[in-house]
Amino acid sequence: MNNLKIVCDSLSDVPIDLIHKYDIEVVPLTVILDGKEYKDGVDITKEEFYKKLRGENIYPKTSQATYAQFKDVFEKYINEGRDILYIAGSSTATGTYQSAIMAKNDLDGNIYTYDSQSFSYGIGVLVVKAAELAKEGKNGGEIIEELKNLREKSYLLFSVDTLEYLQKGGRISSTKATIANILNIKPILDVKEGLVSPIAQVRGKKHVISKMIELVKENCGDDLSDQVIYIGYSDDLKEKEKLVEAAKKELNPKEVQFFMVGTCIGSHSGPGVTGILTFKK
Repeated sequence: MNNLKIVCDSLSDVPIDLIHKYDIEVVPLTVILDGKEYKDGVDITKEEFYKKLRGENIYPKTSQATYAQFKDVFEKYINEGRDILYIAGSSTATGTYQSAIMAKNDLDGNIYTYDSQSFSYGIGVLVVKAAELAKEGKNGGEIIEELKNLREKSYLLFSVDTLEYLQKGGRISSTKATIANILNIKPILDVKEGLVSPIAQVRGKKHVISKMIELVKENCGDDLSDQVIYIGYSDDLKEKEKLVEAAKKELNPKEVQFFMVGTCIGSHSGPGVTGILTFKK
């Protein structure tokens, strides 16, 4: 058994098979739907969540993972005599990282923490990399150095189908959302300094994918044959397939892997999210 335990929160959207493969501990955030609380990924699956959003016209809220949750998890592994590396979702956007730091400060043990300043698989790719390096026997400090480099190179884009969820969550103004819906404007978002920010917009859904590919080429180059790239999706499987097809044709990646956008990101973006994660040269 490796002495270093990798811990993340449920913002990271690490696929379940990789969680099992690397024995990663995921601390869930809470999703509130229609006044009822669900532990993300524990009490509700991603599929159930998007089905509810589509069918019930509800606007979910999320709340951060708590001090008590982190204290329990950290204590468990400290008592086993293990070191811990916790990789967090963006501290700029959620108080979850702060909860973890408070728990860490109240415990005697070797706990490393790293703020990904990202979302979804922008965090997940760092978590999986950390788990691979831990398997190789690297310690927390060495892994964090490698993660800094990977974070700098990561390029994550999302498209959202509607702006009403971002508006309800106070991320954009209602005027902006209304105009965008009237004009059928589809925004494309990236992650800057730990926050999601609109980087481009197109008229109509059919232009979304070509614009995303164009942005990837501008930022990462147009031949990604040395890269594994990652395609994210929520419940729009047609759009996912179109993005896969375009990415293979236009970017020529070594391999395409997938991540499903989870309930925490989905609470702010709504259903019909598509994403792509690539790496700058």
